[in-house]
Amino acid sequence: MDLKHFIRDIPDFPKPGIIFKDVTPLLKNSEAFKESIGLLKRAASSWDFDLIVAPEARGFIFAAPLALEMDKGFVPIRKPGKLPYEVISKSYSLEYGDATLEMHTDAIAKGNRVLILDDVLATGGTIKAIAEMIKEAGGEVAGILTIIELSFLEPRKKLKDYQVKALITY
Repeated sequence: MDLKHFIRDIPDFPKPGIIFKDVTPLLKNSEAFKESIGLLKRAASSWDFDLIVAPEARGFIFAAPLALEMDKGFVPIRKPGKLPYEVISKSYSLEYGDATLEMHTDAIAKGNRVLILDDVLATGGTIKAIAEMIKEAGGEVAGILTIIELSFLEPRKKLKDYQVKALITY
C-alpha cells in the first residue's frame, strides 16, 4: 500500500506559502492507519529503545499504538501548561513561528534509550528540541522516526547527530 495516496496537501496553512501535509485521510482509512503502524514497527525494530516520545497532537496518534505494539512505554510531549507535574521546557523555532514544548521531569530516567516519533519532520526544530529535553533528563536518543519527511527543508542538517527514518519523503 502506498501511504502517499492518503496524504492531503493543504495550501497556505497555517500561513500563506506553507503547504501542509495532512495525515487525517490516512487516519480515517483503517487499512492505511494499520499499515502505517506496521511500517513504523518494522522501521523501529532495528533500534534498541525503552520508550517512545512524541509531541502532541498527531505524534500521539501514531506513538501510542506503536508503543503498545512494541511493548514500550509512551511519554507525551505537550504544549506549555498542559502537564500537571514539574516539567522540562524547551523553546524553538518552527518553519512558521516559535513554539515551546514541555515534558515531565521524571518521564525519562537516566540511561533510558528513547525513540522520538512524529507525523511530519519539516525543519527539524521540534525534534531537535525534544532530543535536547531527552538529554537534559539523562536519556539517550536511540532514533527518530516520522511518517513524512520534507527533505527539501533539509531537517537532517539539524539532526545530523541522530539516525532518522521516514516512511514517506517529499
